Amino acid sequence: MNSKLRIPLCWKEIKIVNTNGRIDIEGVDGSTLEVRAERIARGATDDAAKELLPRIVIKEDAKPDRVTLETERMSGIMIGANFEVRYHVRAPKNAFVNVTNTNGLVSVTAMSGKVVAHTTNGGVRGTSLSGGVDASATNGAVTVDMASVGPDKISLETTNGGVTLALPEKAKATVSASCTNGGISVGSMDNFEVTEKSRRHLEGKLNGGGTQVELSTTNGGVRLRSHDAINTRTDTDASDKDKDKDKDR
Repeated sequence: MNSKLRIPLCWKEIKIVNTNGRIDIEGVDGSTLEVRAERIARGATDDAAKELLPRIVIKEDAKPDRVTLETERMSGIMIGANFEVRYHVRAPKNAFVNVTNTNGLVSVTAMSGKVVAHTTNGGVRGTSLSGGVDASATNGAVTVDMASVGPDKISLETTNGGVTLALPEKAKATVSASCTNGGISVGSMDNFEVTEKSRRHLEGKLNGGGTQVELSTTNGGVRLRSHDAINTRTDTDASDKDKDKDKDR
């Protein structure tokens, strides 16, 4: 069951709160927000699933400066049944995106406005972003590719999973990376200067420093790589791949 929403937006804030199901947001030209919400119900029988479907409620609150979409939590105990809502969003690319998910991936593409994305069980993936980023997960990887870097802070954090950030080689950034159980690796970036390094912590400056970048994980690795490189493997990836080749020989 699909729901569609089209709202003229003054490129301010898009807020989505979901419980189960992935959220995909794509930045586009123009000032109209398009949302397709896919409701999916599963039950022990087809009839049980059909009965569950109307109980999946999405709350909509549209204001001149903000649009909020929230999947309401379902009351009662569900035995042998579950549901999810998958959000497919096309948003003005300079809007502020504020997304919270419980169980599911959050994917954001081609946004130039600030992105705040949090999920509990799932990952966060950002592609071709150019604004400030605050992305975090509890169980899942956080992977962000920056097309350009502005003045706003970039913060990527997870508890159980890896953190990967790709920066343009001409960007100016001051980087702080840390992990508890895992390693930290930096790909081939000619203008990156390491100012402090240990097994679990690294600080450095890209092109003399600039935008604040913080990368952190508890159980997993941290990777910093070049957005511009044709081959985007980090040095660690290359080493691992060479080892795999040796095993195959």
